[in-house]
Order: sequence, then structure tokens, then C-alpha cells
Amino acid sequence: MGAGCAPSHGTGCRCGESRAHETCCSAGGPAGPSGALFSREPPPPRDCYLRMEEDADYIRFSSVYFLNDHIGFHGTIKNSPKDFIVTEIDEQGQLVSKPFDELTTKSHIAKPHNFAKKPKLDLKKNSSVDDGSEEVDTSARCSDGDPGDQCDSDQEDSLSGDTSECKGETADALSAFLDDKTNELLSQFALETKEKWNAGTEQVGPPSELFLGVISGKRRRAALHSAITQKFPFLLTTTKTCKVVVRPNLRYKELCDLVSEEEASGFFKYLGAKKENSRFAFKPDTNKERRRAVHHFVNERFGRLLETESSELGCCDGDQKLVVTVRLREEAHSHRKRSREKVAHTAFTLRKENVDMFEAIDHLAAKLGVIPPDFSYTGLKDKKAITYQAMVVRKVTPERLKSIEKEIAKKGMNVFNVRSVNAALRLGQLKGNHFDIVIRNVRNWNGDPVNLRERILEAIENVKNNGFVNYYGPEQLEKERNVHADQIGLALLKEEMVKSVKLFLTPEDVDDPVNRAKKYFLQTEDAKGTLELMPEFRVRERELLELLHRFSLTEEGCTNVWYCLPHHVRTVYVHAYLSQVWNEAASYRLEAYGTRVVEGDLVCLDDVLDQEHCPNSKVHLVTKEEELANTYTIYQVVLPVLGHSTQYPGNLVGQWYQELLSRDGLQTCGFRVPALNLNMPGCYRQILKQPHNLCHQLLEDPSSGVSREDPAGSAVPLCLCISFDLDASCCATVFLKEMMKHDI
Repeated sequence: MGAGCAPSHGTGCRCGESRAHETCCSAGGPAGPSGALFSREPPPPRDCYLRMEEDADYIRFSSVYFLNDHIGFHGTIKNSPKDFIVTEIDEQGQLVSKPFDELTTKSHIAKPHNFAKKPKLDLKKNSSVDDGSEEVDTSARCSDGDPGDQCDSDQEDSLSGDTSECKGETADALSAFLDDKTNELLSQFALETKEKWNAGTEQVGPPSELFLGVISGKRRRAALHSAITQKFPFLLTTTKTCKVVVRPNLRYKELCDLVSEEEASGFFKYLGAKKENSRFAFKPDTNKERRRAVHHFVNERFGRLLETESSELGCCDGDQKLVVTVRLREEAHSHRKRSREKVAHTAFTLRKENVDMFEAIDHLAAKLGVIPPDFSYTGLKDKKAITYQAMVVRKVTPERLKSIEKEIAKKGMNVFNVRSVNAALRLGQLKGNHFDIVIRNVRNWNGDPVNLRERILEAIENVKNNGFVNYYGPEQLEKERNVHADQIGLALLKEEMVKSVKLFLTPEDVDDPVNRAKKYFLQTEDAKGTLELMPEFRVRERELLELLHRFSLTEEGCTNVWYCLPHHVRTVYVHAYLSQVWNEAASYRLEAYGTRVVEGDLVCLDDVLDQEHCPNSKVHLVTKEEELANTYTIYQVVLPVLGHSTQYPGNLVGQWYQELLSRDGLQTCGFRVPALNLNMPGCYRQILKQPHNLCHQLLEDPSSGVSREDPAGSAVPLCLCISFDLDASCCATVFLKEMMKHDI
């Protein structure tokens, strides 16, 4: 809406439509003060309010309902991330940004000092090494002081000796997963890696890597990882969206600065085998500082899996020598038998500035060596803002998380309040969010003669007392990410996989590299060519195109594409559709019945109404007697978010839901898509919400460079600083839109 145009709803019409204003008000519409909103009078005819939007497939209701009748004012938000600060409020009512005493202890393992290093890698050796099962057994016997212990020279032979039998077993293991060409490429990649290390070539840019293909099934991928580690312990294998990728193992090279290559090779093969009740022993070493450095390396890099100790080794010459021995932690090799509560969980507060939440999680996961689903959180957060939110990551210790603080700071992220906890978080597990917002360039609408301060106070008091419609906001609808988000979600629910992929790659009406690449795809359906055109920073699009090139543009292929993407990517589009439907249902309900509680409404009987969703057991269908007795208030009315376990209102709103399901082709939808592991049970959401702890201050805008009124008497640019709390899942931009009465 332009800055010079007063909003059409400024005269008190709730419909928000200038074309309908005269009809609405002449028909007895709510042109009076805001208090009239809460009268028990029947609403005006619905055709005064409804605005229908047609397309080729269906007709749907799309008006926005303003609860209050004030004029509002103009202003801009999110001029910079610092103008929009969001802080979660935990279940105890505390801001998650509030610091507290550290609950974890620091590691007492000393950092390595200067010491004589072991010999460097012998990079001229053949890169193929044998299976590590025999060397593990030998080192275990030696460290346990068995009467049959070998002397040092024999032990070295067992650590580094190759046998044709073991080589054959490793080759057979790899051939079970990789074809001859890929196997040859892997061997060549391993040889080139060794040659680069031998030449002392410094790595520039990201590490080189080799894509081995998409391997389905966790067990098959785990077996492939193990086979590669046994043959090439200096390589590291990772899995990303079903793809197995190999890259140089820089930790192997780091360990070779401390011990011999034979020991490093044996250690990483032991680590890859994860054989229960076994040990690995480094060679005896009289240098205390070097032994300490080895302890530090193992505990810092692999402390979650391994534990170390120094023990005396009796050898054939009668001498007692100290060796560093390694063994799997008890909880590590019995992880399948232990309960979930015993898995390491580390809680922390994440501060991010101008960073998308899912991109932040992807970056943290890459740095910590885990996968995005290992992170849990209580809700989504804006990108263009400074946000503080609670998170929990599985399989990571507090010390490990703290070790990446400097790296992630470069990406606009910080972690603090790091401590161990017993369980993950769940969505909605918070009391709400606190907002500190600066609205800049605040002014009256053109032609509005009322003092600006009075207009602002009127707007704030109305929204504070009456509340606002609890619409899902643009970040919850994914509108900032993809203009077709809700339609992608609908296609996924209908299992129209090819259509969903094409919607994902449908361009906007903007001429830039991203949209030119999307246009090329729709014209050619050439995934590989589109991938070459797609900019590197569009990670999600590139990931989908890589998978599409692998699986092809068929229903089955596109199903595999979506399945290989992270689970949250699939669910976020379905949630966008469900949220859009709820928004439309809320507008229809309020236009049909206003703020009266009528027969057939659904109300929440829970005593605590500040939670995100009302539980199914607390939902009640209003009877005619309860309507006449004014038993419930509008703040108890809820509407269902579509799902397989929700009930619908027993009035016109329920009919509207059924008609929408029919128009969208979801009459038989069970809101489950097994092929994509999607399960949508549904929930209930309050129609109206109110802010808490609201305070404000109108100031001269420091960004304008003006400190006082100019000689001509024109108004000094002003900014409105506003602070408030909202319940979980409420959207601040929706609250601001109700207060200011214009799109923001």
C-alpha cells in the first residue's frame, strides 16, 4: 500500500475492501467504535464481506479480517535485523537469552605443547591397506599383558603387515556396493590424495571430494563406510541426502603428525570397525608430552566414542614401557541396547542475525559431524532479524559444541548457555516469544488530521484490549522462501510428485539468474543443464536438481527426490498448505458470525489458553443452549488445522471445510503419505490472541540525522519502539498489521 493513500478500512469497515465499504456500512456494518465488535447482534449479510479469488482449479476465500476499527498509521519494519529482535520465552517464563551458571565441567586434558614429532607420512607407500581385525586383536593382547605378548618389532609387523587374504576380502566388500568404474575412480582418488599430501600441497578452498552415488538403506551405507575405511583409512566417507561422498580425512593427517603412519592407519581402521570388547594400542613411547598429545587428540576428536588410558606394557626384553591404549566407551558399543535418554543431548541458546533457521541448522550439523534431524527446537524463527532460540542437539557433547564457537561466529551465529540435558525439544515447547521492534518513518496517512501520537495510542490500546486474528504469518507460510509453497504442499498430499517438483522450480516474474535457470528447466526439463545455471547459493534448488538428475522426472523418480531431501523440507511445504487453509477458515468464520460464539463452534475447555495448540481431549462442540447462555467467549473458540485426527465445526464453517477438501481433491486424503514418511494428525488453534506486557515509546528517529523540529515546522521523522510478548505460534507481523492497518 502506498504511503500517501489512507487504508480503505480506516473508516471503521471490518471487511478491508474499499469496493464493499459503502455497501457494508449502509447495511448496518460496524462503522462505530471498536467496542461494537463485541455486541451480540447478528452480523451483516455475509455477501458484504466475502471476497472470492478464482483460478482454474477452485474458488477460495481470501479476505483478511481486521478485528479493530481504528485508522492506524504508516511505518516500515525490518529496515535492518537489529530493528526486529525475537527472544523465546521458555516454559518457566524466562527469556532464553538470560545467562546462567555453566552446568558442565571443562575437559582436564592438557593441550599439546612443543615436542619432537613422529616421522611424517610415508606417502610413497601403496594406499591399499589390509583389514584391521587382526591388528585389533594383537594390540588388545599386548595391552592386556597376555603371556603370549609379542615384542615391539613383532607388534609393528602386526600393525602394518598386509596379507593377500585381507586385501581380497576388502576388494570383495567394495565390489558388493560399487561397480568396476566407481571402484577404479575411488582408487584413483585415494592415490591422488596421497600424492597431494606427499607433495605438501596446501588445500585451497573446500576439500576435494568424490561422489560414489546414492546408496539406499542405512545398513548398506554403514557397510560401505566400513569397507572404505578398512581399505583407505586416510579417506572419510559421509552421507548427505542418501548420497555417499568421499573426501580426504584431515584428522588422519593430523594424527600422523603425532604418531607413525602405521599407527594412524591402525587407529582409524579400529575406529571404523567398532569391534566390541576390543582395544587398540599405539606403539610404546617414552615421551610424556607426546603421549599427552595423543590422549588429547583422541578425546577431543572422538571423546563421544572412545576413551584412552596409559598403561605399562611388558615386552619380551623384560622392559616395562608405557603405551596409550584406546577402547570403545561402554555406552558407545552398546548404543542399540540403551534407552534414548542415555544418548548425549546438549542444550544451548542459538543467537543468529540475518540467517535462515534451516540454513543455520545445516551449517551447525556440518561443523559438528551430525545430521540436521539431530537438532530439535521449539519453533521457527525469522531470517531478517536477530533471534534467540533454545535448541538441543543429539550425539554432541557440550565441549564439542563450544569448540566451534569461533567458526560459526563468522556466519552470524553464536551459542551460549551450553549444558547437558536428558531429552530433545519438541515443537511448541515454549511459553511464547518476546519482541523488541523498531518501526521507522512513522507518520499519519495522508489526509488524516488527528495527532500522530493519538493515532498510535488508539491503535495500541485497541489491539492490547481486543487482540488480533491469530493468522499464520508469512514465515510460517514459507512465503519468503517460495511463492508456491502452499501449492507444493497440496501436491505432496495428493501424491502428485512430478507436479510438486515443477511447482518447486516454477520461476517468479523476475529476471535474475535463479529465475532464468527455473525457466530453462520448465522449457527443457533438463535437470543437469539447469544445475549448471543455478547459482551456488541456492542450496535447496541445487540439491533437488542433483537428485532429479539422478532419479529422472517421473512419479517414482520425484518420489525418491523428495524422500532424499531432509524431512523438514517436505513437512514445511505441507504445513504451508495447512496454515493457508486455516487462515482462510479463520477469515470465513469471523465474517460469517463475527465475535459471537454460536452453535456448532469448537471451543477449548483447557484452563491454560496461552499454549500453541489446544489438545483434542479439551475440544467441545457448542450447543444451542450454551450459545443462548453466553457460556463461552470468542477467545475460547478454536478452528482445526487439517489432519486425520481432527473434528470440524458443526455449522457453516464445517461445511466450508468440507467444500474446500472437495475442491482441492482431498476428500479421500488420510493426511498420510507413507512414501514420504509424512503423517499429519492435525490440531486446533485459537482464532483470537492478545499481546502481553506491551509497552511503547515514540522517539525522534536517530537514523534520520535530525535531532529537533526544523525551522519550517515540518514533522521530524519518528520511530516507534515497541516491546511485547506473544503466546507460542503467534506471529508478530500479523499483530503489527492489525495495529498499523496496512501491509508490512
